[in-house]
Amino acid sequence: MTRREPARSRRTAAERAMRLVANYRPIPGAADELIGNDGKMRPHWVRFVETMAELGPREVAHRFHLADRHLADSGVVLRVYGDDNGDERAWPLSHIPFLIAAEEWKKLEAGLIQRARLLDAVLADAYGEGHLARDGALPAAIIAGSPEFLRPLVGSKPVGDHHLRIYAVDVGRGPDGRWWVLSDRTQAPSGAGYALENRIALSQALPDVYRAFNVERLAGFFQAFRAGLNALNRHEETRVALLTPGPLNETYFEHAYLARYLGFVLVEGGDLTVRDDTVYMRTISGLKRADVLLRRLDSDFADPLEFNPASRLGVPGLAGAVRQRNVAIANALGSGVVEARAMLGFLPGLARRVLGEELLLPNVATWWCGQTMERDHVIENFDRMVIAPALGATLPGILARGPVLGSALSPEERSELIHAIGRRGSDYVGQEVVRLSTTPVWRGEGENAHLEPRPSILRLYVARSAEGWTVMPGGFCRISDRPDARAVTLQQGGVSADVWVLSDRPVAETTLLSSPDSVALRRTTLTLPSRAGENLFWLGRYLERTEAALRIVRAIAGRLVEAEGNGSSVMTRLVGTLVASGAAVAERGPTQPAGLAFAALTDRTSFNTVPRLAEASRRAASVIRDRLSPDAWRAVADLETFTQRPLHGRTGSDMLERANEALRLIAAFSGLAQENMVRQHGWRFMELGRRIDRGLAIARAARMCGFDARPGDLDALLELADSQITYRIRYVMQAVRVPVLDLVLLDSSNPRALAFQADRIRRALSELPAHAPAGMLAPADRLASRLFAELETGDAATLTTNAIFAHEQTLMRISDEIALAYFTHRAPPGEASGD
Repeated sequence: MTRREPARSRRTAAERAMRLVANYRPIPGAADELIGNDGKMRPHWVRFVETMAELGPREVAHRFHLADRHLADSGVVLRVYGDDNGDERAWPLSHIPFLIAAEEWKKLEAGLIQRARLLDAVLADAYGEGHLARDGALPAAIIAGSPEFLRPLVGSKPVGDHHLRIYAVDVGRGPDGRWWVLSDRTQAPSGAGYALENRIALSQALPDVYRAFNVERLAGFFQAFRAGLNALNRHEETRVALLTPGPLNETYFEHAYLARYLGFVLVEGGDLTVRDDTVYMRTISGLKRADVLLRRLDSDFADPLEFNPASRLGVPGLAGAVRQRNVAIANALGSGVVEARAMLGFLPGLARRVLGEELLLPNVATWWCGQTMERDHVIENFDRMVIAPALGATLPGILARGPVLGSALSPEERSELIHAIGRRGSDYVGQEVVRLSTTPVWRGEGENAHLEPRPSILRLYVARSAEGWTVMPGGFCRISDRPDARAVTLQQGGVSADVWVLSDRPVAETTLLSSPDSVALRRTTLTLPSRAGENLFWLGRYLERTEAALRIVRAIAGRLVEAEGNGSSVMTRLVGTLVASGAAVAERGPTQPAGLAFAALTDRTSFNTVPRLAEASRRAASVIRDRLSPDAWRAVADLETFTQRPLHGRTGSDMLERANEALRLIAAFSGLAQENMVRQHGWRFMELGRRIDRGLAIARAARMCGFDARPGDLDALLELADSQITYRIRYVMQAVRVPVLDLVLLDSSNPRALAFQADRIRRALSELPAHAPAGMLAPADRLASRLFAELETGDAATLTTNAIFAHEQTLMRISDEIALAYFTHRAPPGEASGD
């Protein structure tokens, strides 16, 4: 009986493997990864299908769920452009990897390196001597006519002598089984970070399968890429900065993830400034040199002074710093010129001319219509061609959305486009119609699971390192859900897949971490950009403001549940506090506490309502995503998601439940921040924001509920200050004004008291740069020290509402001074600037 079980299990697995591919039918005319040209499954795919079948339906479903959960827990998202703010969606992962055998990979690798060498040389010539255009090897119109060609940089040589530092190429398998290049990506190639996340998710979900297939590791590629960029730094304390367009960019998650993974500083254009043709980063410690920028910003937007004047994303003067070789940019500004489709038709000849070699990876056949014979060929074969812009992504008119299939046009459109080609052929190319090769995707569940072919595009990466060109042994695969797709975009429903390059021997593990004997000990983090400090500061303020509004709503809702009258003293004071905080609109009147509380929880038009504050918190957190742990980011994102949900019930119980749950989410973030964040400048700015807004909230509540008050009003103040238990233990009596005010305002041992906030503000400021320039306390420090002294020596019996209001004004002045000193880099008013 025991010996029969393994045999039965093997038969069951074999049957499942057969079911997985029983109805697999490659798309006619398209190459397929699972089925070779001989009609048989490729050997490595046979083994993979059998391995997945052996896992069994339940285990496979569990493994796929693990991969999806990892991506969700890590906050991996894709921003889909649908409105002004965009919409973040869960990262779409195909759970079946794209497999490449070892022998096939060697050929691909050689072709990729050759292509990187060639395009780098073409760029050097285009911005240098111009021999290729002068000798007719490459038409000058393709270079000079390209919107990516930046004339102000002609004659400038990049630091490190290479225009390309990272290069990507989209490839597909042709009907003959060979790999063909579909397009080159030299501007600011995206996807490498997503490839890394796909790898982590799938290798953790299928660890045994991953090891058994000897999959090549990716860390070595990133290690070489990072080392190559770090080698360009000219100053010991400078760090590579990753220049991003900002949080609204569709691949912003990747920018933040790569910056954190590679140890780079994530910056936006506003974080940088150019002085005397030198690039500096705005930091909380002043201006710091930036020697190397990894650019994820299109060249045209990089410098509004010399390129696109409408750009708000770039750095004025950056082109001048490039010309003076004071900054290295990867990839070099203007490198997008070799992405032009028109270039493809000339690359075979350029390879022979520049490298003395035949092009190893052929392109999709391309005819540039700027030449008479090629233009005539395109027009004669119009219906069998894809007509595309020659030098850019789009053209006005029929190609406003990109390439079109000639046979798909109406007679009028066909005539119009042929006329345009005849009039200005240099703007157009004709390309062979490409049917994308297909790769297997998993469909169905349990015993109904099966594989289906879907069109795919494989993106591969090459990086320039100190030793030469290095190819990522893997890549980023995009898969369409439509069997007849001729293009694949994740913006329109595609999915991504990990790319496994298989080795014929065990693969050594690699890591991006330094070897133990080469690590210089450090207990401080390096540069904190001013933008990061400012967003941490405001993240703290927004979250604390959200908490204050929720506490007021909870107090009102609790009394509604207890059927306390709308006109009671305590309800009037609570409503007044809610209105004073900005979380409710005064026009609704103090006699409508239920309506005001409901509006504070649901209104998205007034800024200080709970949904808007949660949205502002998430927006601030998104800018500093590279500085937050996945758990912390998820807590902020969950808060926004939760507070945006419709609140269908309007009763006190409904509002009480909503407020309590939102407060728990804020408490989760606060706990993570207090327990997990290192006590350095980033944490201090967030701490300052929290303490300033908490101080404002408790002072406001004390003014509204602590004077001429009944015991019920004072109980409400204790509730808003979360100090009921402390008061009851300390006094064992009903709420009385003087001890209540002493506890919530003057007791520096109470974490909710105003004095405690002043003390924490004073301490945090003392640890920041420029705390005491020339031995004199900075303005913010002086204000905080004075505030703490006044509270520490204050007498609750003599406190007045005017005195408390003055403390609020001091807190707001401290906030202004912090911004002036650390976020704007302007001298404070009245400070001598010198000549």
